[in-house]
Amino acid sequence: MATNHTVSGGNSRGDCRHRCDTIEESYEFMLAYAAQGVSGEGQQSGGQAREYLNRAAAALAGLSEVFSAAVTQERFAHQERYRAFLAVLDRDARDALAAFELVLAQPAISSQLVDNLNASIHVRALLTDLFLIDEALKTQSRATNVSSVKTTE
Repeated sequence: MATNHTVSGGNSRGDCRHRCDTIEESYEFMLAYAAQGVSGEGQQSGGQAREYLNRAAAALAGLSEVFSAAVTQERFAHQERYRAFLAVLDRDARDALAAFELVLAQPAISSQLVDNLNASIHVRALLTDLFLIDEALKTQSRATNVSSVKTTE
């Protein structure tokens, strides 16, 4: 089972990026795993696939809360717009987590099972959310850096 993460008072923006990277890395591994043709028969765990799925599940738990903390800590402009998106992110993260947990509940993880997980609309919606978050964080970071440079001149 995935463990719940608590939102720390530290660098929420960095935590959000780390979680996004973990989920994306796991998805990339799952794409390769699906192509291997692992039958799952006679295997008890799925080994490395299970490890990546567990990491992704842990990163998903509380993802929207971490992003919310980053928005608050960084004092992003137009916070109400971010809050509206957080409801979407939360729903997509919970839906994708449910799919990951279903796969993790299986005694063996076949390539076909992972291929179906990869094709899930819930996982794809989550990945699109992550790409959007990543770009939003980069844009905010660039804007902060430009603003810092202007105030020091």
